[in-house]
Amino acid sequence: MSRSLPLVTTADRRHRLGRRHRLAPSARAATVPEAADAVVALHATDAATVFLSARARLTDSDPAVIEQALYQDVSLVRLLSMRNTLFAVSRETAPFVDSSTARAIALKERRTLLKHLAEDGRGLDADWLARAEADALDALDAKGPTTGSQLSAAVPALRQKITIGRGKKYEAETGVATRVIRLLAADGRIRRDRPRGAWTSSQYRWVHTAPWAPVPAAEARAELARRWLHSYGPATEADLKWWTGWNLTDVRKALAAAGAEEVRLDGGATALVGPGDTGPELPPEPWAALLPCLDPSAMGWTDRGFQLDPAHRAALFDYAGNVGPTVWWNGEIVGGWAQRADGEIVWRLLGDPGGDAAKVISAEAQQLARWVGDARVTPRFRTPLERELVA
Repeated sequence: MSRSLPLVTTADRRHRLGRRHRLAPSARAATVPEAADAVVALHATDAATVFLSARARLTDSDPAVIEQALYQDVSLVRLLSMRNTLFAVSRETAPFVDSSTARAIALKERRTLLKHLAEDGRGLDADWLARAEADALDALDAKGPTTGSQLSAAVPALRQKITIGRGKKYEAETGVATRVIRLLAADGRIRRDRPRGAWTSSQYRWVHTAPWAPVPAAEARAELARRWLHSYGPATEADLKWWTGWNLTDVRKALAAAGAEEVRLDGGATALVGPGDTGPELPPEPWAALLPCLDPSAMGWTDRGFQLDPAHRAALFDYAGNVGPTVWWNGEIVGGWAQRADGEIVWRLLGDPGGDAAKVISAEAQQLARWVGDARVTPRFRTPLERELVA
């Protein structure tokens, strides 16, 4: 039966990636939210990743343009969401991410903290937590953008210590401030504002904000699946399950509601695309990109065979499956890059994509160095090739 399905070739998939992920020069986005929407969400665990991922997809930018989207216009927001990971999404996408994914994470975070409070045995309970959260929000209203340490200094309840794992080998005393702040952020009642230091810093200030308007969870999952299929299709149930962290039942319901259609891949395997999205993709012009660690173009699938030679995986991923900085040529990962302590951008090819590729990649590396300027980018997740390049 699969022989009658439309064929989407490996070349088509790479062409789609270049155009839909806004990496080919002719497909670049005009605004930061457009760049984020092109890949549904930008990884934000590493502060620099948001900036470098957006930069690779914009027609023209500098760090200040992306800072404006994050901290002035608030057209790009960070949410604890898919796979319990921090992502940056456009304001348009945020309600669907929040209702489909972040709400469940926030409920789990609250249950976990309440369990730790109960086990601590000092009489701390849900009422105490509610008062601590209210005091924190009042302090933010009074003080404006505030770091976590400043907030703890202003709110006595946040200086409370609790014991985790009392009587067990891993028993440890810890403060509640980070946990309460994380919970408020997961609930959408506070958001990360401009950090202390440069754009590469993760020492954020916090501001009080309003939670997102709720969307029915099933509707939100269907909309997120529809957007994901457009950006990452052809892809599989397993890919979406991994990318979102949803259970398999929710994945299947969301794909059905999104109207996913089956296609055939090179080699005979099948995958899913959005409704009617089965035609060939015209090739964009030749393009190169130097993408940061955790960039969505490498983290959107569990099976990356169409874009990466399996022999190169060990050099470019850490032990936990996090991708490091990568060099791309026409939709294929062909190497890795790093920034040395003196600011130099260095890169290495893991194959031979040809002389034309090397020239374009070299030019892209020079542009990246100028864009980064005096900032220094060290990935939070270090990979073998990245370590070698900076040594």
